Amino acid sequence: MIERLAQHRRRPTDVVPAACWLLSVALLAASVLARGADPTAAVGAPGFGTPAWWWAVAVLALQAGALAVWRARPRAAVVATAAALPALLVLGGAVGAGLMAVLVATYRAVLARPARRLTPTLLAAGALVAVGVAAAETRIGTAAWPAAVAGLLQALGAVGLPLALGSAVGSRRDAVAALARTVEAQGRARDALVQVAVERERTAMARELHDIAAHHLSGIAVMTAAIGRQIDVDPDGAKRAVAQVREQSTAMLRDLRHLVVLLRDVDSPSDPAAPVRMETLAGVADLAARAREAGLDVTLDTAGPVAELAASGAVGPLAQLAAYRVVQEALANAARHAPGAPCTVRLDARAQGRLEVVVRNDAPAPDGTVVDHDHDHDHDHDPGYGLVGMRERAELTGATLRYGPTDDGGWQVTLSVPTTPTTTEEQHR
Repeated sequence: MIERLAQHRRRPTDVVPAACWLLSVALLAASVLARGADPTAAVGAPGFGTPAWWWAVAVLALQAGALAVWRARPRAAVVATAAALPALLVLGGAVGAGLMAVLVATYRAVLARPARRLTPTLLAAGALVAVGVAAAETRIGTAAWPAAVAGLLQALGAVGLPLALGSAVGSRRDAVAALARTVEAQGRARDALVQVAVERERTAMARELHDIAAHHLSGIAVMTAAIGRQIDVDPDGAKRAVAQVREQSTAMLRDLRHLVVLLRDVDSPSDPAAPVRMETLAGVADLAARAREAGLDVTLDTAGPVAELAASGAVGPLAQLAAYRVVQEALANAARHAPGAPCTVRLDARAQGRLEVVVRNDAPAPDGTVVDHDHDHDHDHDPGYGLVGMRERAELTGATLRYGPTDDGGWQVTLSVPTTPTTTEEQHR
């Protein structure tokens, strides 16, 4: 099957030399017939069956052979076919029969490109055609100057016409190829953009999963450590801690379910009675309450119109989600690295044009047990995934994030969220 298709593709190219030879011989025959009907036409054309006739047929066959043999070397084919014109001077006024192969060879050579390297070949072919035609005209008695002019005109037509046609066709082919490359490049660029979007979505999902899991699991780890100490000396306290572990586990499953619902692009949870997600500034109070239930000493302070800013839209939903996640991650880090240390969450909206979110924990107690060694707070190590997630959220919303140790050995995270004036505020101005 493949060989048959290959043969099918080669057939048009293989037919060209044969068709060219047949047309050239037909032109020669037509010249002989015209000479018989009108002695003034095609002066010098040989009769059928004469030696000059067979010589011309053989030369025309050699031209066709040059087209076939040097198909992959178009410049050599141009020179070879043009060199046949001086050999056809025996045809006299019928010498034009040998121009068919020159036309075809020149057209092929121009399409092969590049045209700059073709200039010497075309000049040589034009000179051979001009010499051949002028010699044929001189043989039948034409004066030197008219014969030279006739040779130049024939050379111009035999080389110039296929040059112009081939250049036009080649330019169109180049334009089509350039358009195809442009479309291909646009396709690659589109694929690259899709890949970037996918990678961003993966990063966002990884950040959400880390924030959810780190927050809840850190609380569970703290409580399970306490259970190990209480189970023998304070069974009732251990039971309460187990209940809190259950609550934390349930809350983590709830948040993970909400994340799955979000990824499925569902506008509302499948269960109408499910609790509403609290990833806003209003949910920070719930974060602090749950942290206190998990055993962390957390104090929440607000200054300025925080609730009004959140409700009016001065702090966008994405910025509110970023603030919520930063508080969540900072509390989780405080529970891991400074268990038992007092922690303060402060929302300050008094400054014009920004909302300050500050999470500060004191130095860990001397007997405090660090249950996780992620080193998110260790300034001597590279930031962990939690701080990386905070920084990415801050950059995404145009906020400014600062974090580092305090003078008393604690740790502080500060997120400065830009706010936009509401319509009401603008009217008051």
